[in-house]
Amino acid sequence: MELFFNPFDNLLCILLGISFTVWFTLLLVFIIVPAIFGVSFGIRRLYMKTLLKVFEWATLRIERGAKEKNHHLYKPYSNAIIAKEPTSLEEEIKEIRRSGSNKDLDSAPEFEMSDIFYFARRGVESIMDDEVTKRFSAEELESWNLLTRSNYNFHYISLRLTVLWGLGLLIRYGFLLPLRVTLAFTGVGLLVFLTSVIGLLPNGRMKNFLSEKVHLMCYRICVRALTAIITYHDSENKPKNGGLCVANHTSPIDVIILASDGCYAMVGQIHGGLMGVIQKSMVKACPHIWFERSEVKDRHLVAKRLSDHVEDKSKLPILIFPEGTCINNTSVMMFKKGSFEIGATVYPVAIKYDPRFGDAFWNSSKFGMVNYLLRMMSSWAIVCSVWYLPPMSREEGEDAVQFANRVKAAIARQGGLVDLLWDGGLKRAKVKDTFKEEQQKLYSKMLVGTQEDRSRS
Repeated sequence: MELFFNPFDNLLCILLGISFTVWFTLLLVFIIVPAIFGVSFGIRRLYMKTLLKVFEWATLRIERGAKEKNHHLYKPYSNAIIAKEPTSLEEEIKEIRRSGSNKDLDSAPEFEMSDIFYFARRGVESIMDDEVTKRFSAEELESWNLLTRSNYNFHYISLRLTVLWGLGLLIRYGFLLPLRVTLAFTGVGLLVFLTSVIGLLPNGRMKNFLSEKVHLMCYRICVRALTAIITYHDSENKPKNGGLCVANHTSPIDVIILASDGCYAMVGQIHGGLMGVIQKSMVKACPHIWFERSEVKDRHLVAKRLSDHVEDKSKLPILIFPEGTCINNTSVMMFKKGSFEIGATVYPVAIKYDPRFGDAFWNSSKFGMVNYLLRMMSSWAIVCSVWYLPPMSREEGEDAVQFANRVKAAIARQGGLVDLLWDGGLKRAKVKDTFKEEQQKLYSKMLVGTQEDRSRS
């Protein structure tokens, strides 16, 4: 019996050995070596163009099938649900009083029960058309990208469309996912090993040179693990040593997207586990800035560490995401002022993802990091554009908040994003009492007038 199974076992081992050899040879020749030298064969862009044609056909087929079966198609709204005209609180309340009362509106202002309807209506409008909360959910698509997670119209339309979806599922989970996981482990493993080795070298030009080459190579391998297709614009404005690179924040992979085109000093909190191992190895080869959990809330300590770094013009530019949380690729929210107080030259960067190939937004309140990475690696691709904007400095008489808002407006304008004044911290925190008090002050001012009005009367 043993002799009968031996030839079969040997054949199976030989076939497995050949498969693994071919697999890793293809990885080495077509992905890892090009990543080392920063070249591309154009395979990913050809893949992207092919996908666009398939998506277009699938969307047209859904629309045609819906018309034949009289199904209502869900269409995501791109603008606000409720049409609003820019009117003041006083004007709106006067309009409500005019429509429901015969009193003289020019008489002395006083409280009326009908005023409640204004605040009730505004409250309902805020719930129905919340411009803050919807920034923390996935961006909706007009077309279907053959992912059930991104389509509200997913139901049986035709056999051809179902077969195409099943084929796409097989390609994504049977071929692309194993390939991407292999590349991710390769990139992270090389990063940890090589940065640890470089950390043993004495400080100097050779160490800095090797560190930059290793970081670029490993990040480019990780970019290929996501099948990321990135278009960089205006590279002459790339951040320079001693500066601050400030970008909008959609996903944790923003770091990989930017670091695959240039080296940066990272800023962040020290973590445990695998992330902690990566951080410890990286800081041996490059002066990244990691903080203990107890130090993060110490604004003065953080500002001093950042100032000391940017004063040394030989050190890499610092990469910062001043929103402090991930926003869903449609807008830019309030920038924290801390990084704009240290007086360094700011290099704004706008990042805009194409959601048709995969949703890069990380909803951290809904998905853990492992779940999120699985969704990224099982998507078709990550396609994005990066714009390097001209450097900006704080103007005379401009405080840190005004400077932060000016940088944020430039990023939003270039990336085609909505510029919002709201704090991204509202993702997990309650609205500050100051916002409520502002509305109360406006209403009381309408009723009792200003101090000047009372003195005149």
